[in-house]
Amino acid sequence: MKVFNIIFCLLFIFSAALQYNDPDPYIWMPIYLYGAVLCWLAFRNKFYPKAYLIGILVYSVYAIGLFFWKDGVLDWMNKHNAEDIAATMKAEKPWIEETREFFGLAILIIVLAIDYFYAKKRAHR
Repeated sequence: MKVFNIIFCLLFIFSAALQYNDPDPYIWMPIYLYGAVLCWLAFRNKFYPKAYLIGILVYSVYAIGLFFWKDGVLDWMNKHNAEDIAATMKAEKPWIEETREFFGLAILIIVLAIDYFYAKKRAHR
């Protein structure tokens, strides 16, 4: 778990840094840094199940919105034939930005869920 958490800690810090030039860095930098801090703490063998659940809940609500909003993931799949969202770093079309944000949240949710279940399992030993 240490390797898992240090890798995702660094990945989330890097992702937060990339948000600096984003139209809404004040939203996305804290989102990624929250995940980075929790991964850093888990790397240090400090687990906070309630903090994981809060992150999972908030990120899930936001992800559901990104999935269904106009120019969200559903539009990207249905109206734009799931066009390549990684061809260029510049998101020139709104559905590209929304879809990338959705997948970023999905990664965060999965990582926090893994740490949550690990922490719960560890607590019952």
